Amino acid sequence: MARAGLGSRRALDDRIAAGEVRVNGQTAESGASIGEGDTVELDGRKWEVEARQPSHQTLIYFKPEGQVTTRKDPEGRRTVFDKLPRPKDGRWIAIGRLDINTSGLLLLTTDGELANRMMHPSGNIDREYLCRIRGAISDEQIEQLKKGVMLDDGMARFSDIVPGEVTAGHSWYTVAIMEGRNREVRRLWEAVGAQVARLKRVRFGPVFLPSSLRPGRFHELNATDHRILREDVSLTGRSIELELVPPGKTPGGKKVPRRR
Repeated sequence: MARAGLGSRRALDDRIAAGEVRVNGQTAESGASIGEGDTVELDGRKWEVEARQPSHQTLIYFKPEGQVTTRKDPEGRRTVFDKLPRPKDGRWIAIGRLDINTSGLLLLTTDGELANRMMHPSGNIDREYLCRIRGAISDEQIEQLKKGVMLDDGMARFSDIVPGEVTAGHSWYTVAIMEGRNREVRRLWEAVGAQVARLKRVRFGPVFLPSSLRPGRFHELNATDHRILREDVSLTGRSIELELVPPGKTPGGKKVPRRR
């Protein structure tokens, strides 16, 4: 009902509690579910519940350093949304965030169901980062990061740490983490006395940052890749959304046949 523009979620909850909404001719109850074929009445108007299969889009974006992952920044800084293409339907949702000084893979989608599943802790979606650390790192520090350290917002640890090249004054590591708390990778390194010189996300779940993709550019997944991404997080291959439609009118997008 909120998506149909009938009011805010809070206002509609109040109207349902007040008995002002009817479903299939009966007074609606808060928390009750509705499905395709049901009717909803409010203020003397009636709608039918229809289902449709939206054509969702998902982008792989190479976020450069210096951009923020927000739609509008009060400080006027560049955002990742500034140069994205206009979606065919809906709006872009960032799947997780990267802080202003972190570059790399950022997934954006118009599929809210997919975004919620990939960001929720219960999904156990790991993230992989390439880290350049100032100075040398001891075996004891690595073991501590694997076992876990106490941060301001609770225990955290890297699920995997792979050492890489050692250059003059710097050490490279690839780390994996199962959560996406604010600045968690940087804070983990700082907790053992290490300083991050550069941080780049190279993987989010099953999606890798393409080696051919340049900073500030994006790559759109095709319909098959989007379906596979949904299936990887235990969603159906195609999303189905419900919407309210005046009787006799067809909803936007492809209509899903009613079950017999």
